[in-house]
This record gives sequence, structure tokens and C-alpha cells, in this order.
Amino acid sequence: MSTRRNDTTAAGMAFERPIKAIEAQLSELEAISQRTNLDISSEIEALRKRLSEAIETTYSDLTPWERVNVARHTERPVASDYIEKIIDEFVELFGDKVYGDDKAIVTGLARIEDTRFMLIAHRKGNTTKQRMAYNFGCAHPEGYRKALRKMRLAEKLKLPIVTLINTPGAYPGIGAEERGQAAAIAENILQMFSIRVPIVVIVIGEGGSGGALGIGVGDRVFMMEHSYYSVISPEGCAAILWKDGERTPDAAEALKLTAPDLARLKLIDGVIPEPLGGAHRAPLSAMAQVKKTILETLFELEAIPTERLLAERREKFRRTGEIPGRFPVIP
Repeated sequence: MSTRRNDTTAAGMAFERPIKAIEAQLSELEAISQRTNLDISSEIEALRKRLSEAIETTYSDLTPWERVNVARHTERPVASDYIEKIIDEFVELFGDKVYGDDKAIVTGLARIEDTRFMLIAHRKGNTTKQRMAYNFGCAHPEGYRKALRKMRLAEKLKLPIVTLINTPGAYPGIGAEERGQAAAIAENILQMFSIRVPIVVIVIGEGGSGGALGIGVGDRVFMMEHSYYSVISPEGCAAILWKDGERTPDAAEALKLTAPDLARLKLIDGVIPEPLGGAHRAPLSAMAQVKKTILETLFELEAIPTERLLAERREKFRRTGEIPGRFPVIP
């Protein structure tokens, strides 16, 4: 295992330390320039160029585990940021009409420009207090039941559905299991195949396990460039296979959980590019790319007749993971 990967495991975004050092120097020079009459514009410009080169070099060669850390960055845009910045109108809808309202999933009627849709998203929050209130995006069964009820409402209103995935996984507590966590997720997966309106799925950060799949069946599935999508977290995989947290980077490598990996395996339909250095460095630019993808994809899907849409959705997932020439899917 390389020193770089050990370092990343130990300190999260440790691979960004050289970048942070240059940013600190640049900030110091800019502060000096503002409070004095010294002309250091050439030095500032040179440092900016050096910073840009450092970011480009670093982010062009990220390991899978480093990409996982970028996906988890605390300054990465979350659902509330998308609602605030790219959605022109949003009316939140609450509750599953059985148990309660799970704040880890937000649902509501949304509009971007002239396009109206039902938004369903994992909600993480921006502050520590919010993250704790939202269970860090880990939903309970009532969250998935709420999501399904809103999908059925969208179907009734003939509105397309957009889901934003950002969760390390469904909430693993005893209470969630007692209230039918596995059944709620399974029901969502099954029912989403028959929802008679277009569904667009976008992984904006973490896409962990069944917690992600519970709102992850769609006609088009996209991932942001530095997000991840996996059957299990790298930490969980390392604990099960090797009982060793130090092997987490190896697990991330083996899981093939990055957007480029999943695009090559044809498990997703496209990768949404992020600004240089990740979405946390230029949130507005990153969210603008997601907005563009939503509008273009909904326009494309709404032109497809409903029966064909459903048939293609089912076929898409029946072919998921198929190895050409071996074990063909039986029609």
C-alpha cells in the first residue's frame, strides 16, 4: 500500500495539503497587498497559476478512496443548497401517513424555469446541528415510505420525478429495523419500476447501499464526477473482508465505486462534470451543471411514450451487471 493512500486514510483530505499550503500563501500575499502600497501583483498572479496547476495535477490522479473523501467533503453542496440555489419554486411535502416525517429525506413540488417536477432527496444539512437532526442523510423506513407516497402523487399529477442521492446508507438502528426498513426499501425499488412518469436519478455525493437504491431506480441515472455509488461503504467492506480499517483504501479500489468506473461498467448513464478541484471549491458552478442535466434529461424523457418508457426502464435494470456472452438475461 502506498504512503499516499495510508496518509489519506489517516487524515481524510490529506492529499489536499499541498493545495492548502499554496492557498494560505496566496491569502497572505493578498492581505499584504490590500493593507500596504506594495506592488506584488506579479507574485500573486504566479501563485494563482501555481495553485491552479496543483489542483489540476492532484485531481487528475485521485485514488478511489480519495474520491470517496471528496464526496463526503463538508462544504460539498447538499440537497438544501440545490433547493435554494437552482430551484425557482419549492413546496415541501411531509410525512408517510403511517408513522411520521423523516427529516433525512426531503420531498416536495419543485420548479426550475418552466419545468415542474417532484423532488425527492436525501438531506444531510450544512451544520453539525442540522446533520444530527437529519441523521447525516441516513433515512428511516418512514422516509422511504414518504418518498413512495410522493412518487405516487407525482404520478397522479403527471409530474416527472427527480431524486438526489446523498447518503452513506439507510439508518441501521433497531427501531428502523422494527418498523420495516428492508421491506420499505424493497417496496420502493419494486414500485419505482411501474411509476408512469419519467424518473431522473442523480448521485450528488455519497451513494451507499440500499439506502441509495431506495430512491435510485430511474430512466436515467447520473453521478457527479467526484461522487461514489456502492453496495457497501469502503469502511464496511474492509471490516467484513479483512477486519482491518487500514484496508479501507483497498476496499474502495476493489468496489469500483467511482463515477468513471461505473460509467465504464454501464451501470450509470452519464457523469456530470465538476469544477476543477471538486464541487466544494465552486458550488454554484457544480449546481449549475446539475440543473442543466435535469432540464435536458426531462426534456428528452417527456418525449418518450409512457409504455415505452416503462419497458426501457425495466430492461435497463434487467441488463445491469450482465457479462456479454455469459449468463444472458432470460426475457
